Amino acid sequence: MPQIRRALISVTDKTGVVEFAQGLRDLGVDIISTGGTARALEAAGVPVREVSELTGFPEMLDGRLKTIHPRVAGGVLAIRGNPEHMQSLAAHDIPLIDMVVVNLYQFEKVAAQQGVPLSELIANIDIGGPTLIRAAAKNYQDVAVVVSPDDYPSILEELHEREGDLCEPTLWGLAKKAFALTAAYDRAISTRLARVGAEDESGLPAFLDIRAPRALDLRYGENPHQKAALYSSRLGGVAGAEQLQGKELSYNNLVDLDAAWQLIREFSQPAAAIIKHTNPCGCAEAATLAEGYRRAFEADPVSAYGGVLAFNRAVDRETAEEITKTFIEAIAAPGYDAAARELLAVRRNLRLLAVSRAPEEPVVKSISGGFLVQTADTRRLERGECTVTTDRPPSDGEWRALEFAWKVCKHVKSNAIVYAREGQTISVGAGQMSRVDSVKVGAMKAMLPLEDTVLASDAYFPFADGVEEAAKHGITAVIQPGGSVRDAEVIAAANKLGLAMVFTGVRHFRH
Repeated sequence: MPQIRRALISVTDKTGVVEFAQGLRDLGVDIISTGGTARALEAAGVPVREVSELTGFPEMLDGRLKTIHPRVAGGVLAIRGNPEHMQSLAAHDIPLIDMVVVNLYQFEKVAAQQGVPLSELIANIDIGGPTLIRAAAKNYQDVAVVVSPDDYPSILEELHEREGDLCEPTLWGLAKKAFALTAAYDRAISTRLARVGAEDESGLPAFLDIRAPRALDLRYGENPHQKAALYSSRLGGVAGAEQLQGKELSYNNLVDLDAAWQLIREFSQPAAAIIKHTNPCGCAEAATLAEGYRRAFEADPVSAYGGVLAFNRAVDRETAEEITKTFIEAIAAPGYDAAARELLAVRRNLRLLAVSRAPEEPVVKSISGGFLVQTADTRRLERGECTVTTDRPPSDGEWRALEFAWKVCKHVKSNAIVYAREGQTISVGAGQMSRVDSVKVGAMKAMLPLEDTVLASDAYFPFADGVEEAAKHGITAVIQPGGSVRDAEVIAAANKLGLAMVFTGVRHFRH
C-alpha cells in the first residue's frame, strides 16, 4: 500500500492510544480525531485536527453525528488504483484517509448489568464506529483498519521497518479482525435486545448464537487421529483459566478439569476432588485443604494415579506436599501460595491452572445435525424439602453424610451410585446400564470399609434389588429422588433391612 499519511483516530478504549498517536506523528502522519479522543490526545501534547474541520460540519445530536459524512467515508472508501475514484475525490476536495483507528462503545459491558433500561442500551449502540470499521476493512488494500490496542506496538514497528507502509498480509489480518469485531458487536446487540419484552421464561435463547475466538490449539482431540482446539471468550471458568506451569493442555485434560471444577464448587468448606475420565474417584471436605485431599485420595488411590484435581481454596504447602506423592496430570484451583508453587514446580509437566468463577451459562452439547441446550444443573439440596419415607429417620450424622453424598452423586455419570461417610466418598459406581450393577461396581471398587456408610443414587431405584444389594455391604441410609412405580416395594425393603431412606424429589442425571 502507499505510505500512510493521514489517520483517523476515534476510540472508546483509550488504552495506549496516546503513545500510538505520538508514534504515528513521529512518522509524519497527520492525525484526525473526534470528541473525547481528540481531547485526550491534545492534553498529552499530540497535535490533532478535529473531524469537524475536515467535514466543515460540527459534531451534533449529542455526539451521534460525527464521522458519518461523505468527506470522511469518501477518503476511506476510495480505491487508490481506480482513476474515476481519485478524480471524484479531487473534484470534491476530499482528502485520503489511510488508517482508521476505531473501537466501539462498550455495549456488552453495559448490557451485562442488571436492570439496565432499554434507553441506556440503545444509547450504547455505536453507529459511526462500525460504519468506519467496515468501510476501512472493505478497502483493506489501501486502508489500514486498527480495532485493538494490542496491535499498536506491532503496527508501529512495521511502519518503521517499511518506512511508513504496511504489507498486504498485515492489512488483511487487520481487516479480518475488524469484520470479526463488528460481527460480534451486532450479535451482542441482537442477543441482548431479544430479551427485552420477551415472554419466554425458560431462560434459553430464541436463537442459539455460539461465537468465541480460538484460544488454544490442542495437539489432538479425544484420540490422536482427531483435530481439536479450545474456543473461549475468557470470561472465567476452566476455559478462561491462567495456566501457571506444565506442558500444554490436552482435550481430555480440559474435559476432566471442567468436571472437577464443577464438582468442587458444590462445597463451602475446604474440599478436594479427584477426577478420572470425568467421574469422581475421590472427594472429601475437611477442616483443612490438605486433610480434604488425603481423605479424597485414600478412597481410591489406584484410580487417582494420573488423575485431575480440583480445590476450592488456594493450594498451600501442606497440600502440595501431599500432591507430590503421586503422579497427577493437572490441577484446577483458585490459586497457589508461593511455597506450593515452589514445591509443585519440581513436577515440570504438571499443569497448574488458576481458575476464577464464570457466570452461569446454558449447557450446550452437539448432536448430529444440531445442538442440545439446557440450563445448568445448579439445584442445591434443601433438607427441609426432602421426605423421610422409612420408619426410621436418618440420624444427624447420617443426614450430613447423605447431603455430602448427594452433592457428589450429581457429578457422577448416570447410572450413578455413591457410597460415602460424612465429608468423604468411599466408593463410586458410575455409568452402568442398570442401577443395581452400579451398586455392585461401587461395592466391588471400595478400598475402604463400607460398613456404616450411606448411599446416594442420582435417580430412583426401579426395583428393590439395588437397596437390598447395598445393604449386604453395610450401608445404613439411602438418599434418592423417588418416583418409581415400585417405590412402595423399595421402601418396604428398606424398612425390613432397618435402613433410613430419604426421597429428594429431584433427579440429577448426567449423561
